[in-house]
This record gives sequence, C-alpha cells and structure tokens, in this order.
Amino acid sequence: MHLMNFPLLVFLITLLVLWLSARIGVYVCQYRRAFDSGEREDLNVIVAASLTLLGLIIGFTFSMAVTRYDQRKNYEEEEANAIGTEYLRASLLPSADATKIQQFLRAYLDQRILYYQIRDRQQREKIDRETSRLQNELWSVVRDGARSDPSPITALAVSGMNDVLNSQGYTQAAWWNRIPIAAWGLMFAMAICCNGLLGYTAHLVAGKAHRYFILPLIVAVAFLLIADIDSPRSGIIRVHPQNLESLAQSLQP
Repeated sequence: MHLMNFPLLVFLITLLVLWLSARIGVYVCQYRRAFDSGEREDLNVIVAASLTLLGLIIGFTFSMAVTRYDQRKNYEEEEANAIGTEYLRASLLPSADATKIQQFLRAYLDQRILYYQIRDRQQREKIDRETSRLQNELWSVVRDGARSDPSPITALAVSGMNDVLNSQGYTQAAWWNRIPIAAWGLMFAMAICCNGLLGYTAHLVAGKAHRYFILPLIVAVAFLLIADIDSPRSGIIRVHPQNLESLAQSLQP
C-alpha cells in the first residue's frame, strides 16, 4: 500500500513528526549552556539557510507533482481525440466492419471513462480486463479488414486504431509516473532537520516555544497538497474525463 495514495494520512503523520522534531529541539536546547551573541547569530544564519533550502525542495517537488497532473490531463484529451478520429475513419470501411468498430469503440469509451472515475481496486482490475478484451476485438476487426482489402483507406483505419491503443498505454504510463520515494524521503528529512533546528533556537526566545507549531502545520499542509495532486485516484484534485464524456455524448447512436 502506497502511503502517498492517502493525502490526509500524509498530513497527519507529517504534522505529528515535525511537531515532535521541534519539541525535541527545544528539549535538547534546555541542557545547553547559554548562547553568546556570536553563536546566536551563527545559529540564526543556519536556520535561515535551512528553511530556504526546505522551501526550494518543497517548491521543486510541487512543480514535479503539477507537471505529472498536467501530463495526465493532456493524455486524457489525446485519448479522446484518438477515439473520436478513429470513430470517423471507421465509417470509410465496409458497412459490416464499420458497424462493428463503432460499437466496440463506444463500449471501449465507456470503459475508459470508468477508468478515471472508479477508485475500488477490484473494479479497476475488472475494467482493465474488459479494456484489454475490447482492444483485442478492435484490432482483430481492422487487421482482418486490412488483410482482405489492403488499400489506403484500410491503412488509414489501421493507423487510427494504432493511435487509440497507444494513447491508452501513454495514459497508463502517466498514471504510474509518480514522485519518486527518494524525493519524498529527502523532503521529509529536510523538514525534520529544519523543525529540529527551529525548536533548538526556541529557547533563545523565552516562553515562545509554542509558536513553533506553526512551521510544522505549514509544511504538513504543503505535503498534503503535493500528495493530493500527485495521487491520481485519491484526494480532491483529480483528472476529470470531461473530453471523454463529451465524446461519449456526441457518439450516442
């Protein structure tokens, strides 16, 4: 089970771990001798530099998540265009083949829409099996037509069907393309260090250590947003198959 598939759980774990890191920093600082002015200034510089680096890492990771989200949206649009184009090209084929292909394409389109909407794992596996079956049926029809009547028109239909099948593969690859675990680990480690340092400096401001709960909260919210965008099926921010749904409405017999 991929932890990043549960953005709310990521938020809660991050908030707890970072808050504990800050409290540990405060606890360690209580057993240190008093800082002189030079040490205090050096420590402030280290904290500022660490927080800046943490901000850059979070921004870079957020950019990775947004790029992957945009990629999933673009492939949804390309898949709808490929299916719609092949549906029109099928009308150029003999009537029997055209009817079969268009019927299979409508059923295939319904499965592709469900692919974006269903979250249950077992239902997704069923959708994948049905999608694979329909792909085999579609390819079988155009392949047999090309063998029996090799012509520029059948070649055009075969090319369009190839685009339909390829677009599904590109979509699947985009949904598997997630932020690497190593990037998450680096970001978590940097956040823990920064909150520990911030807690360590909290002793310099007497009675104000409780204010250092703010940074863990802010970082946890940032992690929540990144995990939400990066997770294709979980959370609030997901790709809606609006192009596929619009195509399905236009292809109603």
